[in-house]
Parts: sequence; C-alpha cells; structure tokens
Amino acid sequence: MGGKDHRILTYGGEQIRLELLPRARSGTTLRIKVHPDQTVQVVVPEGTTEADLDKALHQKTRWIWQKLRDFRAVQEHATPRTYVSGESHFYLGRRHLLKVYHQPDAPETVRMLRGQLAVSVQERNALRIQKLLELWYFARAQDIFRARLDALLSTTLWVNRSPALKIQVMQTQWGNCSPGGTITLNPHLVKAPRDCIDYVILHELCHLKEHHHGSAFWQLLARLMPDWERHKTRLDRMAEMMLQK
Repeated sequence: MGGKDHRILTYGGEQIRLELLPRARSGTTLRIKVHPDQTVQVVVPEGTTEADLDKALHQKTRWIWQKLRDFRAVQEHATPRTYVSGESHFYLGRRHLLKVYHQPDAPETVRMLRGQLAVSVQERNALRIQKLLELWYFARAQDIFRARLDALLSTTLWVNRSPALKIQVMQTQWGNCSPGGTITLNPHLVKAPRDCIDYVILHELCHLKEHHHGSAFWQLLARLMPDWERHKTRLDRMAEMMLQK
C-alpha cells in the first residue's frame, strides 16, 4: 500500500473521505468502520496492495454511503440536550423521561422512579444536571458491566480468570481489549439494551483468544452469539441518540 493516509470516494454526488489505518499485526483483515460522527476508517493489513484496496473500497462504496445516510437521518431528529424536565434519556435500551426537582436545601441526587430519571438539584443549572446524570450513568455502568461480564465468563472457556474491567468514555468505540487483557467499556453503553451490552462484552472477550479480526475471531463470536450482527446493527442505529449531549 502507498503512503497515503486517506482516500476519497465519490458516490451519489458526494465525496466521502476515508481514513486509512495501517495494521502490522498478523491475522488482521481489511475492515471498514463507519462511526456515528460520520467518520469512516479503513483498517488496512500490512501487505495490502493498492489494487486490493481499490477493489475492496469499490465493493463497499454503496454500503458506506448508506451507513452515512442512516447516521445523518438519525442526527437530524436528535436535538441538543437542554437538561430540563420532559427530555428523554436512555437506560438499558428504554427511554426515560427526565424530571428535575429544584430543592435548594436537599442533597443532590439522581434516582429512577416509575420510569423517570428524577434529578434533585440545589440550583437549576444545566451543566450541573448533566454532570449528575453522567456520574449516575458511570456508577450504573460499573455495576451492570461487571455483572454481565461475570455472567458471560461461563461461556468463554479460554478465560481462566475474570479480566480487569475499566470504564472510560471513548469517542468512536464501545469497547476495546488491551494486549495485557484489560477490557475497557464506554459508560454510554449502559444506555443500550442488555443484548447489545452482551455483544460488546463478548466481542472483547473473544479478543482474549483471537487478537485480531480474522475469520477465526468471527467464527468464535458466532459460536457464542449466533445473532451478534442483529445486536450490532441495533447498537449502530441507536448510537447517535445515546451519545448526544
């Protein structure tokens, strides 16, 4: 492959910029990622020729364009958060109405009550409400992710002990697995349905055995979760709404 770090495709009368990410690890396959923020990344294995790259991109151009169109359509219906009563916020795949209580002399809290996210604040300040919700989501993510990870370990016979779990906001990933075996999950993932959470966790657990995205990796994931593609598609469609601020 040449020295270019990006490529421009043209489809449907528009230009699409692709970021090329060279990978030297053995077993890596060429993969195309379209993110909710409408960036497009191409993981290019070492040794890929320009002809092979051009062929792969040509075959996927329409698919890339459709994914970008889908994300734009969702974004058009997503309004910026103002953190006032009546807004809807996701938790475990369900919408919950936000209810803000102004209580100057009471402790500031976030509670889930009868399908509502009830936030008690001492001052009506959108940034403070946002921060309280983020802290609540983070705490819930720690509990939910650890519980689901422990529950799924019985299906991953190659994992001898529970891996270290880290919660960290990431811009373009729901999760990743470090070379040392630490699994990192995005706290926003707790807003997704449980099956989607399980898909991401199983994806990372599979990387403890297959440290790439070759055919062996996808076969392993399919054995654990035969319908993983359905959950990934659902997660992709919800991503813009779950990540909006």
